[in-house]
Amino acid sequence: MSKHILVVLSEYGYWGEELVGPLETFEKAGYEITFATPTGRRAQALPPSMDPTYIDPPLGKSVTSPEMAAKVRALDGSSRLDNPLDLSAWLPDRPYRSDPGFLRAYEAYNSRLDRVRAEIADRYDALLIVGGSGPIVDLANNWRVHDLILAFHALDRPIAAECYGVACLAFARDQEDRTSIIRNKHVTGHCIEYDYKDGTGFMGTDFVIGPPPYPLEYILRDATAPDGSYIGNFGKETSVIVDYPFITGRSTPDSYLTGEKVVEVLEQGLRQWGFHAS
Repeated sequence: MSKHILVVLSEYGYWGEELVGPLETFEKAGYEITFATPTGRRAQALPPSMDPTYIDPPLGKSVTSPEMAAKVRALDGSSRLDNPLDLSAWLPDRPYRSDPGFLRAYEAYNSRLDRVRAEIADRYDALLIVGGSGPIVDLANNWRVHDLILAFHALDRPIAAECYGVACLAFARDQEDRTSIIRNKHVTGHCIEYDYKDGTGFMGTDFVIGPPPYPLEYILRDATAPDGSYIGNFGKETSVIVDYPFITGRSTPDSYLTGEKVVEVLEQGLRQWGFHAS
């Protein structure tokens, strides 16, 4: 049977190649794709990811080829991303403990999560969180996204994330012990050398700010301690790490490789790749 991948996109902008790369790879493998966004709004590609003349300041070069820009524009202008799955309608809202009816609300919340987990078990084989600047705004600290990740984790299903989308993994935590699910795991993600500086535009579809509001590398180093590690591979053209169930890609050049490793995890049982296991 064909595999089915749930692809989560920010409503504040995804980086085009970080969707196109895995998407083309999954389609080549014959996989079915469902797109999801936090509130069901249509996702849009970040303008720089469709512009081959855009020079990425930390890298000092264009990071989008004319061919990739054309692919991103074609996908972004199609109806393919219309009507995504609405995570806010599918997953329950975590109740405040100050709620006068907290106990009953929490029981209902957990019951709904059990149903969501059963639906995932029946429907999806893997999860992908696409990167770009948008995930910083509406995915990284989104409780529903955290619960979605935790559900896939509880089912032992592969979980892939790219670029700033990897922050979602660091913040997905069981609310009893508060430890990240990537504790003692090996991951990659946007390293500090590739981050923007003060005075450099960091663009989303609805905002322009200076540097990212958090250094992803530092968050990932802390979240994977004490026996895991963050692996930036600075100075190397690609950086993808597989430490099952996680498949993480550093940035734009890693998009196709991230997709390929997801396929290898699903089809060949790949469990570790890209680092030296102790």
